[in-house]
Amino acid sequence: MRQEKKALTLKTLTKSNVWDLQENDIFRMWEAAEKDADMKDNMRHYLDVIKSAFDIEEIKIDKPEVIKKYEARGFKVGQVRFDEESKAKWGIKKRPILRVTDLTYENIRHISAAKLIEVLDRNFGGGWDSLSQSIKDIIESGFDISTTTLPKDRLRKPGGMYEKKVNDGFEVLEIAKGLWVEAIFAKAKPEIERPRMKYDDMDDLDDDRDMDNEEDLPEEEDRFEDEDDDDDYDEDKLTEESYRTTYETDPEDLNLEAEGMSDDYDED
Repeated sequence: MRQEKKALTLKTLTKSNVWDLQENDIFRMWEAAEKDADMKDNMRHYLDVIKSAFDIEEIKIDKPEVIKKYEARGFKVGQVRFDEESKAKWGIKKRPILRVTDLTYENIRHISAAKLIEVLDRNFGGGWDSLSQSIKDIIESGFDISTTTLPKDRLRKPGGMYEKKVNDGFEVLEIAKGLWVEAIFAKAKPEIERPRMKYDDMDDLDDDRDMDNEEDLPEEEDRFEDEDDDDDYDEDKLTEESYRTTYETDPEDLNLEAEGMSDDYDED
């Protein structure tokens, strides 16, 4: 059973999830946080996050004719309070995603494949390869993308790539190139939560490694494998790096004589 998402607040707002909100949500969240003791101290941070997805303008002339002009431009107008004594009237408007240059890593997962196709169609001319690599990387972080270029009369051939992709839920954009057509297929990638183990300090790490119970400890070889993120464990590389680290240590830095150790110290 899918867990219901908790309602967002100013404290839990990020430059990613802020794209899930609309203008009225911002006014509601701000009002709910007005009585928080730390509201004033964190106000600059809250505004920075909100402004990553919304345009905010302070309405200094509070007259009906002025407010109507803001509303005609797509702004939602409302009053916000900063503390017990100061308040202001804001016009808030969510930033539209109209061009490929409006796409970011923060908002790419908050648009549909159909919206992406609309954005691509509005900005295109040369096809997928006309996009910069940075824009491609942003798009592909949220969508599966594939392309094909075929003669116009062969593009929708039964059983071909076009039919298979559409049946698999892909949105498609067709770009005419003379007698040929480039088809760009897009489908949102599923979001996968990857829980990560996090330690606040080394004491927490030591607590998890209970040295009193040796039966729970893995074999020496297994411990090396667990600590190495690379599946291709290179023993020669480890030995070489360990040797180099030992060799480059300056014996004078160890100050052995200050520790009462003689040059004839036998490590056996």
